[in-house]
Amino acid sequence: MINAYEQYQRNTIMLASPQQLLIMLYDGAIKFIKLARKAIEEKDFGQANYNLVKAQDIISELNINLNMDIEISKNLRSLYNFINDKLIQANVKKSVEILDEIEPMIEDLRNTWYEASKKLKAVGDDFTR
Repeated sequence: MINAYEQYQRNTIMLASPQQLLIMLYDGAIKFIKLARKAIEEKDFGQANYNLVKAQDIISELNINLNMDIEISKNLRSLYNFINDKLIQANVKKSVEILDEIEPMIEDLRNTWYEASKKLKAVGDDFTR
């Protein structure tokens, strides 16, 4: 039986727009990187591995769902591949420095998509008035 919080989380995901889902994925990747950093600092390498694999899964999901008919997708694919490679290196080396290098990249992507979604919503609101 699922509790009320789990049901709320499921409903939030099921009712989210594609733009909101994209931002949630970026938020998840950032969260798992932060948790991995903390685990590395605490020498909890099992937990670091778990969180880094979760971050890799999210970046891989973003990567495989790119629409390659859109020009920018080629650049995003290269960036996602770079980030994924760095996540693997951070996991193997248990390197906080590598995480420090890629976390701002993911935050920038997240913030860019967030701003774009706000503009898209504003344009959509203009059409519905």
